[in-house]
Amino acid sequence: MDRTILDLSLTLRTIEEMHDRLIVATVLQLRSNGVEASLLTRDVNITNAGVVPILWHLPPEQKMTMTTPTETYSPGLEGVIAGETAISTIAGGLRYRGYPVVELAEKTSFDEVAFLLLHGELPTTAQLADFNNRLATAQKLPAALSELLTKLPKDAVPMDVLRTGVSMLAHYDPDLGDNGAAANLRKAERLLAQIPLIIAEYYRATKGQAVVAPKSELGFAANMLFMLSGRAPDAFDTKAFDVSLILYAEHEFNASTFAARVICSTEADMHASIVGAIGALKGPLHGGANEKVMDLLLATGGPDQAEKWIRDALARKHKVMGFGHRVYKHGDVRARVLKEYAKQAAQRAGTTQWETAAEIIEKVMETEKNLFPNLDWPAGRLYHAMGLEVSLYTPFFVASRVTGWAAHVIEQLARNRIMRPRGLYTGPEERQVRAIAERG
Repeated sequence: MDRTILDLSLTLRTIEEMHDRLIVATVLQLRSNGVEASLLTRDVNITNAGVVPILWHLPPEQKMTMTTPTETYSPGLEGVIAGETAISTIAGGLRYRGYPVVELAEKTSFDEVAFLLLHGELPTTAQLADFNNRLATAQKLPAALSELLTKLPKDAVPMDVLRTGVSMLAHYDPDLGDNGAAANLRKAERLLAQIPLIIAEYYRATKGQAVVAPKSELGFAANMLFMLSGRAPDAFDTKAFDVSLILYAEHEFNASTFAARVICSTEADMHASIVGAIGALKGPLHGGANEKVMDLLLATGGPDQAEKWIRDALARKHKVMGFGHRVYKHGDVRARVLKEYAKQAAQRAGTTQWETAAEIIEKVMETEKNLFPNLDWPAGRLYHAMGLEVSLYTPFFVASRVTGWAAHVIEQLARNRIMRPRGLYTGPEERQVRAIAERG
């Protein structure tokens, strides 16, 4: 009988300082319509926590169920495969739709990458022109939303404003009641066009400044900077900001993307899913980390005090934002790409002292904690050197990541199964209910 090899993954708990070559042999029973499935053992390498590949032979075309003596518990869902995706992978380096993100940053614009994530392929010149025309047409907010942005508290958190704004946009979207793929693609393009307007209009309202309308001849990155400042950005600022948007655009099943997929798995609409993702991204352990980078660097006082400050912080077990990643254990390639732009921006701004301090901190974190910078570390420095206010950093993340979120919503709905994990109960054993009179 022909057999299909199904590659499963068994996640191990962290094993401290284990670097030996191990042979993993696990006995699990797989039954597929009553047919026993045989297990092939295979030797693997494990460093700290690892994912162990296991090969199973199963008869083809048969539904598989797996029974084990106990259910698997993984705090934070670490190592758990929660779904299939063709949008991006971090295996062997971050790739969007098969394209290495480093090459995309070098050879394309964010506009092209947004098209890639939403439509599945890099655009031709004609396709990109049509895409940009659709975005330009959608670059307007309902009058009621523009008015609301002027009336919100001037000290409101921009991420909260953005969450409210996207929720309000749903009421005016012509495709709101249609959850089909084509309608959701149209919604995604409109959100991509409208989110920068929410960010810019609220920002200028807090300054008492008039709204700056986008220019159709400018690309996405240049337009966002233009709408914030009222000045057309130069070539370097445009390119640096554009690259940061490319690097932030998509990252597999991260917390906010997973939140969006969970929400839409109930067949909730695109806007509800994006609002939930924005809420998840606000947290300092996710998107909000880029806003904390300059707080940290400014707290050091500069290069002369940076090493002492970081060592003292580590001694106090202070969390250092911008370092470490649940998935990347040996560094984030996105951080290495954006670091060069952060350096150049600092040279242009005359703020190289913070780059020097950052280098010192990076060395201490690597030698003392074996932790490496993630994308937020250079992004916070780049935006600061460009003169952008800290409260805008995570909203910029949203403006970019909405492309990845929307692509995941469309993908989830195409082969949907509602997300419904189990919880590991830690409460009391079964108890008998006493009437309130007996409880005193």
